[in-house]
Amino acid sequence: MLDWLERWQIPLHLIALGAGAVIGLTVPATAAAFEVAINPVLMALLYATFLSVPLTKLGHALRDARFLAGLLVLNFLIVPVVVYVLSRLVADDQALLLGVLLVLLTPCIDYVIVFSGLARAAHDRLLAAAPLLMLLQMLLLPVYLGMFVDPELFEVIDLAPFIEAFLLLIVTPLAVAALTQFLAARFRPAQQVMDLMEALMVPLLMLTLTVVVASQIDAVRTDLPSLLRVIPIYIIFLVVMVPLGIFIGRVFYQDASATRATVFSGATRNSLVVLPLALALPDSLTLVAVVVVTQTLVELVGMVVYVRLIPRVVLEKAGQYN
Repeated sequence: MLDWLERWQIPLHLIALGAGAVIGLTVPATAAAFEVAINPVLMALLYATFLSVPLTKLGHALRDARFLAGLLVLNFLIVPVVVYVLSRLVADDQALLLGVLLVLLTPCIDYVIVFSGLARAAHDRLLAAAPLLMLLQMLLLPVYLGMFVDPELFEVIDLAPFIEAFLLLIVTPLAVAALTQFLAARFRPAQQVMDLMEALMVPLLMLTLTVVVASQIDAVRTDLPSLLRVIPIYIIFLVVMVPLGIFIGRVFYQDASATRATVFSGATRNSLVVLPLALALPDSLTLVAVVVVTQTLVELVGMVVYVRLIPRVVLEKAGQYN
């Protein structure tokens, strides 16, 4: 069964997206309940993801200076420039602008690990870098927003949900995963938990996709005329980040798996983690949350393409590219 799930996981993920859309559009009253379920299912997914990588190897991964340097340069120097240029297309609308900036300025630290693993990228190194990426985006997001938006718009943003998301979605699952791995070496029940979570990886990602889409798809439908302005921005971003990620991989002499991971990190954004931040904004900016979720929908389709494309563009032998 596990082999079957892994073989067919991409079609299954698309089915999950479709199921979420059908539920959210046919029974829109369920959106609030699904929204409450986002954090629990995401925590379960990240717990399973963290369990899949031996945490004893994280120290070695963090010592990979070339990989970390490339990751930080791409996400916190190059991406902000790209985002600033693209965001000028919606600079006349505060909600659209803030939504685009919130989601595109924050590198993903959750399901990027799953999708990069499917593309045979160095997902263990991405996992090791996740806390650092999260901390830096928390520190730098206010800086970039202060540079890119009007001061009065910046003042309405509360970073408390961002900090809460970090503790809830990253620190907690990572700590529990580390404890489970420690106990698994000594107690068989803990090892059985690890085996179960490995088997549940694909279903958990499917559940997460279904819950997120079902919670927001009706709002996306309602605000579609406005959202049509941001969809091209998200598509262009996904396209542009492939050559930029490969360029960074070459500059920092990364091997093929590290370069793939760099491409995925640059392209995937922290939409599920910044969603609570968007939902905490004043009523006048309710569209921001929908802008963030729209990026999720575009990106997930893009990840299906990336999983197929990136291994063919960045070959297994270090330094070879098509």
